Amino acid sequence: MKLVRYGEIGSEKPGLMVGDTLRDLSAHLDDITGATLDDATLARLRDLDPATLPAVAGNPRIGACVGNIGKFLCIGLNYSDHAAETGAAIPEHPILFFKANSAIVGPNDDVMMPRGSTHVDWEVELGVVIGKKAKYVSRENALDHVAGYCVVNDVSERYFQTKLTGQWTKGKSCDTFGPTGPWLVTRDEIPDPQNLSMSLDVNGKRMQTGNTSTMIFSVAEIIEHLSSLMTLHPGDVITTGTPPGVGMGMKPEPVYLKKGDVMELRIEGLGQQRQKVGEDA
Repeated sequence: MKLVRYGEIGSEKPGLMVGDTLRDLSAHLDDITGATLDDATLARLRDLDPATLPAVAGNPRIGACVGNIGKFLCIGLNYSDHAAETGAAIPEHPILFFKANSAIVGPNDDVMMPRGSTHVDWEVELGVVIGKKAKYVSRENALDHVAGYCVVNDVSERYFQTKLTGQWTKGKSCDTFGPTGPWLVTRDEIPDPQNLSMSLDVNGKRMQTGNTSTMIFSVAEIIEHLSSLMTLHPGDVITTGTPPGVGMGMKPEPVYLKKGDVMELRIEGLGQQRQKVGEDA
């Protein structure tokens, strides 16, 4: 299933993407949140006849595909070729940082550069949505705790991230720096999360091309590691790192976003995002 949240910010409704048609799920589900991502609820939704669901008219705004996200956990330097382009060593364990939940926006909402920023960068990433409580799980059964997958743009302000004295979170948590969606694709439709092609364009020019097969730590290994440190709850989102082609790694000089630029992101089977870059007033 491809689950969607649509409508104005703060009043999104649950929907189901069937082919090219968005259908309304609100008669069967209050919202797509951690409380509704359990296997039993997802099985009930699969049993619905999509033809009985009303089609959504027009072209509504698409919100983040999960509401009331609990933790937004991010893995850094998880592609060996991306680590190389940034001059970083291959990590021994998954690098973890957090992105503030106030950064989360819909997949096609504008990305706003904060005041004084000059080093805003892009990162297409595979997002993993937890559907079942995970504590001390092994990699062998880790994926049983996944509700589904989505596209995430881990937008980053590199100066804030590396020069403002502190952890990466400073450059990762600016408002609008977490476009998520468009769809939450349930795990039964993604049998192998380690074989998904992904790309990102800026103003129509291909900047990132990659595949999740080149991750240093697989989705299952990441869940195993994180669940040994903290309990993962339904509705938590893990974003799993980015392939090469980010702006800070460009040669001979880094390239950063500016007002009016347009980013387009795609992951195989998970849909695409499109954001225009603006500036905070």
